[in-house]
Amino acid sequence: MQQLRTAGPYILIVLIVFAVSAIGGSFTGGGMEWYRTLNLPSFTPPGSVIGIVWTVIYTLGAIAASLLWRSRASIPRFNLIITLLVINAVLNTLWSLVFFTLHLLGWAIIEMTVLNLTTLALIVLTWQHQRIAAILLLPYFAWVSFATYLAYTIWRLNG
Repeated sequence: MQQLRTAGPYILIVLIVFAVSAIGGSFTGGGMEWYRTLNLPSFTPPGSVIGIVWTVIYTLGAIAASLLWRSRASIPRFNLIITLLVINAVLNTLWSLVFFTLHLLGWAIIEMTVLNLTTLALIVLTWQHQRIAAILLLPYFAWVSFATYLAYTIWRLNG
């Protein structure tokens, strides 16, 4: 029973990351027919690459969250970081809804900008106390930055 109690938060982290991925993926999948009708820039990665990138990012995010949980006693703003992680997860899921389901390209760009700001805040807040977790979030920040530019370009091509 003690092992389950000790492992519980880590299992919860994995379940939350899986839920974010699954819910976002369902919004994305439901909008693929519409997405295929859009004019896309030449630098749009193939769907298979996007899937691999997100899988890596979600894995790195789960590891980062686990490291943060393990170091919670030594992190002064731990509750703020957890709050930002939850907000970030919600924003991550909402982006797929706004872009792929609601087709609100302009709002999706704004939403992605806020998503990226929360990611940057997480990196900054964790850097001093859990540098490995912060480094693991850097690919996420880079990818969302790229995806924001991609969405902006799609908006411009289809607006």
